[in-house]
Amino acid sequence: MECDRCGEDAVMHAAYSGAHLCETHFRRSVEKRMRRRIREDDLVPRDATPEEPVTWLIGLSGGKDSVVLTQLLAETFAEDPRIELVALSIHEGIEGYRDESLDAAEALTDTLALRHETVSYSEEFGVRMDDVVEDDPENMAACAYCGVFRRDLLSRYADEYDADLLLTGHNLDDEAETALMNFFEGDVDQMAKHFDASLGPLPERSLTEQHVPRAKPLRDVPEKEVALYARLAELPAHITECPHAEEAYRGEIQDLLYTMEEAHPGTRHSIMAGYEQLARYAAERVEKDDGAYDACDTCGAPTSGGRCRKCQLLSALEG
Repeated sequence: MECDRCGEDAVMHAAYSGAHLCETHFRRSVEKRMRRRIREDDLVPRDATPEEPVTWLIGLSGGKDSVVLTQLLAETFAEDPRIELVALSIHEGIEGYRDESLDAAEALTDTLALRHETVSYSEEFGVRMDDVVEDDPENMAACAYCGVFRRDLLSRYADEYDADLLLTGHNLDDEAETALMNFFEGDVDQMAKHFDASLGPLPERSLTEQHVPRAKPLRDVPEKEVALYARLAELPAHITECPHAEEAYRGEIQDLLYTMEEAHPGTRHSIMAGYEQLARYAAERVEKDDGAYDACDTCGAPTSGGRCRKCQLLSALEG
């Protein structure tokens, strides 16, 4: 099959758009979508200057999504003195898994001459995910613990590094799966948080006053296209599933989404277009209901009241 734009051999076919693209035009397409998202979400402050630059903290796991995000951000803002990029990696304490992805993260940041920091659950919380899986006092999937701990560290270090924005590598599939899960569970509060975390120009976000705002520049790009980009660009991505991954419900949603996308190309895009509207309405409702955060009684982190989920889980692990 030939590329629609130049006649060279195509490396991919996007069923949702009908496009056949060669390597050059495919990579340009991914880059264009990320940069358009940055513009549409108004991520670069209008008052940023070389004298007073803004700091963007990138959550860099070493997997394909975060590696592609880091590479493209570094290329996009390499000559822009208004933006300072810092990459943060988190070691969860998973034997034979995270070390390899951190090696990938270090290789990438060394090549890009990018500041790279690493923190660990062991140093920060006194726990390792391998041990958490063995104990599991709350009888939850490992991902539930890990997600809470990771979000806490990303938010805390975004504050510590005085970051103006926290960026993660969530792709279109990730976002569509989360949208379906929240909708099926009727979780309006999560819809509101989703809007606050990744949608709309920063000046319009009011719920994040106690959090560093988050952004997801790859959320318009399907997962398989992110993986293809990483391969074609020969990026040092560690593409292996976590040995503790067991989110059964998300897996069911993922299977459903794949089935619907195959039968009806464009389903993921349609889900997100509608979900963004619902999320905006949900955010407006929460704001009217005074959705301000309190401080955690134990660690002082912003929480909806009382003790934050991280402290609850750590207390359960201590027995």
